This record gives sequence, structure tokens and C-alpha cells, in this order.
Amino acid sequence: MQEKIRIITTRNGRLVCAPREVLFQRLVDLMDHAGNDGRAYSIGLTGGSTPKAFYDWTVREDALPAGVRERAVWTVSDERMVPLASDESNFGTADRRLLTPVKIAEGHKLPWPVQVDPHSAATVFNRRWTERFGGETCFDLCVLGMGDDGHTASIFPGSPLLEVDLAENFTCVEVPEKGWRLTITRAGLERSRKVAVIVTGAAKAKVLKQVMEGPEGHYPVQILQAFRERVTWLVDPEAAAGLSSLNAVRG
Repeated sequence: MQEKIRIITTRNGRLVCAPREVLFQRLVDLMDHAGNDGRAYSIGLTGGSTPKAFYDWTVREDALPAGVRERAVWTVSDERMVPLASDESNFGTADRRLLTPVKIAEGHKLPWPVQVDPHSAATVFNRRWTERFGGETCFDLCVLGMGDDGHTASIFPGSPLLEVDLAENFTCVEVPEKGWRLTITRAGLERSRKVAVIVTGAAKAKVLKQVMEGPEGHYPVQILQAFRERVTWLVDPEAAAGLSSLNAVRG
């Protein structure tokens, strides 16, 4: 029996609960809709095991529409300071598992300049972004995940990025025990036209319940509340198992 798609409106945005491959199709649809005005547009991907599964599914199902392949410019919402050839590289992984297999043109790929120091990488990337898209806008679609500590992009609990108001879309930040990261900022998130947060697996159920139904302002990902009308959460039944509010509306 096919599992129902359930949809609720939360204080963090619209939440869609469905089996994982249904969520993947929803994400493809968001990518397609982000560029429906015919211009070149930007998509920021994210790292983690679920995006890898999404890349493999997209290639296997040949799911990416022609318009997305031809007009989207691809980068990542955060990155590690490692070579693109590393398995730890968010963009490198996306390139190997999705962008190259679906034949995205090199001119439509925008990796972070990880070959320089973190501060220079952030400066260079912000400049390249402004030259290509302007300084007053960020992603047309920013794809995010959520860690089991409630972090998103490379904005972790206790991060200075939660306390300072940066004007730039992107910056570098040192994460304790993880090293330097490159990441979208709060300002960049606020300037993004649409945000999709994909969360799967039972390991995320406890923190997802707290994010959605617990105290506000406790987890970094809750900064999305400020512009919830532009945020879509894509959540599988395992991750959503603890949400008491999910039964309120069914779609």
C-alpha cells in the first residue's frame, strides 16, 4: 500500500512528510520551479548521506528536467576546506555523483576556491557571486540538511554566526573539532528565494521534534523561522515519527 503524503504548516515552514523517493521528486520539482522564468538561476546543494542518495536516484531515474540541466548554476551551501577530489568535499561529491553524470556544463558549476586559505576563499567566492548574480540576492533554491545537533549548513550550536550580523552571503567559520568551514550566512539564507530542508532517518526524529515543537531559538536551524513562508521541509516518516502535530493536516 502506498504511504500517504502528509503536509502541515509549522512555525519553521511547510513540512511535507513522504517516503524518501517521493521527497526526492519533490526536490526536483522545487529545482524546476526555481527557474521557471527562463533565466539562468542558482541552486545551492548540501552535503551528507541523504544528498548522496538523492544524486544517485536522480541519475538512475533520469529525473532532472532539461531546463534545469541547461539553465541552473550549481554550487553548495557550505563546504569543507578540502580538495574537490576528496570524498569529504560537498561540491566534489555533487559533481562526481550528479553534475558530471547528467552533463552539466563546466560554466554552470561554481565550486568554492578551497585551494586558498579560508578567509581568502570566502572573499573570492563572495566576489564571484556578486559578479555573476549581484550582491542583493542569494540562491534561487538553497538546499539544506539538519544535523542531529540541530545545525544546518556549517552553522553549529554555539557558532559565532548566530550572534553576529554579517552583510555578506557567504563566510568562513572555524568549527571546534571540525576545522574551518565555508558556509552561507544568515543574510544569505534571508536573501534566498526558496529554501528546502531535507531530513531523513530515525536518528533525526528526536531533534526534529524539538525543532518543530520544542522551545524556540534553541537550535541553529531555527533561524529559518524568520522567513518560514519560503521554507519547505522534506521529511520521511522515520524522521517525522515523533511529531505530534503531523496528524493535524493530511494531504
